[in-house]
Amino acid sequence: MKKPPKIYLIHAADVAMPPIVASFRANWPQARIVNLLEDGLMNDLAADGRLTAAMTERFVQIGHYCVKAAADAILFTCSAFGPAIEECRRQVAIPVLKPNEAMYEQLVAKSGTVSLLATFQPSLPSMLAEIAALAKQQGTNVTVRPQLVEGALAALQDNRPDDRNRLIAETAAKQQGCDAIALAQFSMAPARALAASFTTTPILTTPDSAVAKLKILLE
Repeated sequence: MKKPPKIYLIHAADVAMPPIVASFRANWPQARIVNLLEDGLMNDLAADGRLTAAMTERFVQIGHYCVKAAADAILFTCSAFGPAIEECRRQVAIPVLKPNEAMYEQLVAKSGTVSLLATFQPSLPSMLAEIAALAKQQGTNVTVRPQLVEGALAALQDNRPDDRNRLIAETAAKQQGCDAIALAQFSMAPARALAASFTTTPILTTPDSAVAKLKILLE
């Protein structure tokens, strides 16, 4: 009998770990997951102010390590390192996913209007650019309405997850006339259940979308 696939989850921040583990347990419990946390990446990116060649090489080495450890796929959970993840993908022979790409693919599968909720303002411009580029590639007309969830990041940093979830849910409830609501960061996924009780609009999360794509790729 074939073993379930082994998937390495690479984190640059520990807040991304619980949401993706929970998503695997709920949606694909048979998968074997391994967590690697390298929280120095965020500090180094902040110190350098940009993604350097040396940091990109670290991502490639992480990819090679996962291959040697018999990984069937790699999922990175931090969206700040897109070009480094793409270089890793070019240099290893197993599927390598960026954190948001599966959700973006769902968002642009058909034309419509999407509300993109985020807790970190600087992440929005690059996300909007990626979604627009992918929609153009797919030939769909997608209008994205970005929305910063005020106070949610501070609540997370202050270890007030209930407040964070409430703020996200309240913001989701205010989104009118859209076909879907997307929670932009992995750390926002725990708010989905509460947000879904506030609105009938479908809500997408990056962990659930990533797990669904990996399941299709590997099963």
